Amino acid sequence: MGDGGTTDDEPEFDAEGLFDEDYLHFYGPLIDERTQAEAELVRRLLGVSPGDEVLDLACGHGRLSNRLAAMGCRVTGLDSSATFLRRARAEAAELGVEVTYVDGDMRELPWQERFDAVLNWFTAFGYFSDAGNRRVLSEVHRALRPGGRFVLELNNLVDLLPRYRAQVVHEVGDEMMIDHHRLDPLTLRSIVERVVVRGGRVRRVPHAVRMFTAPELREPGAWVEFVDRFKGTVQALARRYLKLSGHLPDEPELEDIVQEVFLALIRRDFRLLRNYDHTYTVKTYL
Repeated sequence: MGDGGTTDDEPEFDAEGLFDEDYLHFYGPLIDERTQAEAELVRRLLGVSPGDEVLDLACGHGRLSNRLAAMGCRVTGLDSSATFLRRARAEAAELGVEVTYVDGDMRELPWQERFDAVLNWFTAFGYFSDAGNRRVLSEVHRALRPGGRFVLELNNLVDLLPRYRAQVVHEVGDEMMIDHHRLDPLTLRSIVERVVVRGGRVRRVPHAVRMFTAPELREPGAWVEFVDRFKGTVQALARRYLKLSGHLPDEPELEDIVQEVFLALIRRDFRLLRNYDHTYTVKTYL
């Protein structure tokens, strides 16, 4: 059940194909208009002052790095996208600010006790296996000076689930970027196939992001235990489906039913469950 493997596996993630000019073309206008307000928020959350050393981890095209530098912080931005880093350096030059931009992997940071603060913004965490994600947090800890602060911005899982959509479409003129989402209930990964229709061609880009609960983030060592327990709940739901339905569906059908019933229960949308006469009574078993 589920197509996201396990959280020990590295998800399919085309980072080079995802973080490119198409991303900036469709997302740029949407996120740039909120950049100054977010930079102010980050500054307050981190409690940084002019002269403080700040690392923008997965800095993208530098929209926050450059604003924080304009506030007087000494900023380093790290990202793996050469396209984004070129844009970041160009904008820094336009704004007349100095930022050190580094091409690198957030799982292998070249600093130790260097920074007063680290930020990771706009859902730039959860791209790897759970071991890889924990490695990112360990590297952040190593790069921070004693008493340093780390701010991590993520999707709010509890808020997102009731409005999780199978498709999201962004349009710019006649060009489109379509994200096909599938939430794997066994790994809590949002698995996405992005279809970009631009410049007379169609391009498909797979990627995924792991969703987290607050208890997981407070106790990273408990991630595996949490996922195993959650997996057991969903598998029990599937077994109950089989018992109530009286037939054994093939694997693709079972995957679809598990996800649909799981999301319906999260939303408390029992109208959807009535579409399955054999699964409606699941709510009386849980």
